[in-house]
Amino acid sequence: MAALVQLAMPVAAVPHFPEEETTPSVDVEIASPDQQHLAAAAAPSMAVFPPAADEEEEEEAVAVLLSGEFFTCWSSLSESTDDETTRRTTTESMFYIPTNGSNDVGRRRRRKVRSWSRGSFLGRGSFGMVFEGITNDGVFFAVKEVYLDDQGRYDDAQQCIFQLQQEIALLSRLQHNNIVQYYGTDKEDSNLYVFLELMSQGSLASLYQKYRLRNSHVSRYTKQILNGLIYLHDRNIVHRDVKCGNILVHRNGSVKLADFGLAKEINKFSMLKSCEGSVYWMAPEVVNPKRTYGTAADIWSLGCTVLEMLTRQLPYPNLEWAQTLFKIGRGEPPAIPKYLSKEARDFISQCLRPNPDDRPSASKLLDHPFVNRSVRSIMSIMAS
Repeated sequence: MAALVQLAMPVAAVPHFPEEETTPSVDVEIASPDQQHLAAAAAPSMAVFPPAADEEEEEEAVAVLLSGEFFTCWSSLSESTDDETTRRTTTESMFYIPTNGSNDVGRRRRRKVRSWSRGSFLGRGSFGMVFEGITNDGVFFAVKEVYLDDQGRYDDAQQCIFQLQQEIALLSRLQHNNIVQYYGTDKEDSNLYVFLELMSQGSLASLYQKYRLRNSHVSRYTKQILNGLIYLHDRNIVHRDVKCGNILVHRNGSVKLADFGLAKEINKFSMLKSCEGSVYWMAPEVVNPKRTYGTAADIWSLGCTVLEMLTRQLPYPNLEWAQTLFKIGRGEPPAIPKYLSKEARDFISQCLRPNPDDRPSASKLLDHPFVNRSVRSIMSIMAS
């Protein structure tokens, strides 16, 4: 049985890079400092982009990017026009998506980035390494770097490219405060660069290794994760790899779902069957090759993720991955320690029901007392 084991992103020493290392000209538009300051509470590190192309153009652009043709025709695609009411950039369509769903670009101030430099190593995601990047005018972002010629056998390489196409095409359509923002893509020789929002505190996995998270912290984070899952599930998208290592944290306390390399769209006629994800967070129906699965698989993974935050260890902490697969296949959830609060234990138990039809939806879980504890605490303080 094929199974992918992905643990938390490792912390590594900062590699040495030559000074002023830059890539070829790339047009990525980032909000001005004033806009970023005003928008920080709602969407930290947000970017402002022109309207997205339609879906057919988007898919075409992604296909061209991952073929050998994209980089040779890049420089001829960019031009700008300015007047008193509109500041617009015309460039390769896949590079831009609107931040608020609006086609009105007249009031947006633009920053045109002609080059970027690679900075310190942040960790590993699906398919490649992640670095910090900086634009030529000092705006920071994350760069996922993928070596397309370093993906093993030919069949594996083709599968990797296909999954990258899907991840980029999917991310470019997603716009939510609790989903990491996609900024664009560039390709140089055999290197593919995916530009993403930089979340300053790393992953939840690295956070709970540094701090013992309280119930109030985990409650706030869980509520935001649920909001991101509701957005995905309403669009029939299954993330398939929800875990602390794939949830990123900003210094203002916001968290965002990241790493969409395994995410899939489904419909009522086409449920998922492949056993993909990270073993310790997999739902029973994902492990069983005879069963199909859908969005409820993310709910099981969420339960494991909440357990992970509260216990500071992986689900099934004393088992090897093969033993874990066997237990999950039999519908046995990880043990929930009795020292956790009653509300936390109940929330996790509801997520870890073996039958996916018995698990509450992400929308339903938003009403759970564990998720609303921080709201109740604030209201009680205001009433006193």
